[in-house]
Amino acid sequence: MDSFYVLIAFFLGWLLAQSAKIIITLIMKKGKVSFKELIELTMKSGGMPSSHTACFTAASLTIGFRCGFDSALFALAVCNTVIIIYDATNVRYAVGQQGKLLNKIASNFDSQTAKPLKLVEGHTVAQAAVGFVIGVVIALAIELCLK
Repeated sequence: MDSFYVLIAFFLGWLLAQSAKIIITLIMKKGKVSFKELIELTMKSGGMPSSHTACFTAASLTIGFRCGFDSALFALAVCNTVIIIYDATNVRYAVGQQGKLLNKIASNFDSQTAKPLKLVEGHTVAQAAVGFVIGVVIALAIELCLK
């Protein structure tokens, strides 16, 4: 039954973080967002907050609460979470910045030979930090509900 709670924590991390992205965008654009843009936001990576960080933090801490913070499973979950956060804030962020620059350079060439690259956005440290807080809150809420 513990695996069910880990999956719920993971899903809630994604749901809350992606919902926050939609709310932030609606506020910034004063509600002027098309349905297509809302769907794209729901599936988009990058932005505030980091859903990757929220998902894995919530799942890892739920594993810790359910299986013990001294378990090998919790240690493995933490290792995966650290790699995912590192990747989002360093590797994917850098790739996104490079993609923007390459698209800018390519726009100076013939559009038939240089098609724009699909951008993969990473996260700033602040975006990952907010995702981390969301993950902690979710794991604590699940644990409190089970007590």
